[in-house]
Amino acid sequence: MNWIKYSINTTTDAEDFVSASLMELGIDSIEIENNVPVSGEKQGGEYEELQPDLPEDKGLSKVCFYLGDDENHEELLAQVKSELLDLKSYMNIGEGTIDTSLTKQEDWINNWKQFFKSFYIEDILIKPTWEEIAPEDQGKIFVEIDPGVSFGTGKHETTQLCIRQLRKYLHENDEILDIGCGSGILSIIAYKLLEGRCHLVGTDIDEDCIESTYENFAVNHIPETAGDFFVGNLADDKATQDKVGYGKYDVVVANILADIIIAMAPAIPPALKDGAYFISSGIIDFKENEVKEALEKVGLTIVEINHQGEWVNITARK
Repeated sequence: MNWIKYSINTTTDAEDFVSASLMELGIDSIEIENNVPVSGEKQGGEYEELQPDLPEDKGLSKVCFYLGDDENHEELLAQVKSELLDLKSYMNIGEGTIDTSLTKQEDWINNWKQFFKSFYIEDILIKPTWEEIAPEDQGKIFVEIDPGVSFGTGKHETTQLCIRQLRKYLHENDEILDIGCGSGILSIIAYKLLEGRCHLVGTDIDEDCIESTYENFAVNHIPETAGDFFVGNLADDKATQDKVGYGKYDVVVANILADIIIAMAPAIPPALKDGAYFISSGIIDFKENEVKEALEKVGLTIVEINHQGEWVNITARK
């Protein structure tokens, strides 16, 4: 399949807000091109060689996304342009123009691999499947990931926020629900943290993500029986809600979009045990209050709010 790459000309200050607007439209195949040197902190680890020959950073950025042959480009581009106009009304997003180019699926899936290197989140090593583990890392908790088409490497701030909350709230023999499982990284980390003493359930609206999750289970020597993963939308699909079950989870984690969390909020308390925790992220900072209010409206108590860059984690309790 061929893909059209659309590149929004914006500024580095606005790139997270433009990205969030695209994700609110359901566009999650996003990449950012700028001339900002990538720090070790941004990467989630320490690196000696960090793009030494970048051109001068003039504060400009391209936020890029891809649409396939089977998508309605005209309708979606109209929505993107509307979102850009809305952003322009209260912040400087630069030109806000859109360029187009053609790319091929094999380039999309494989070419980015040169940029995904091993890194740590605290004492958890996350490494791509195609890298060998270094001698000094032997014996540590490590997770191997091949994100494939599901784009879940663990580097994004929202994933890191969720991982830190999982470390805090998981307990042995927990029943864990991973909503929007993507590559399965959060489920895999939960399993590793508890040394397999848990049961996992996950959902995603994309069938490729379920396949990717089970593939990453195999890479990490986790048996398929450790988790049950379903294609479906927990927000409004009763069949998915029934498969997931009611009143059975000690921890529910959702690293998805703010508007999806808001829409899904009524379905969260029925899935939780009394006293259980809901860990959410994928929330851009200007959506924080909306998500908080939606969770409180369905009877959950907010116990923590954490920030990393422009992104927010909200942890609530039933």
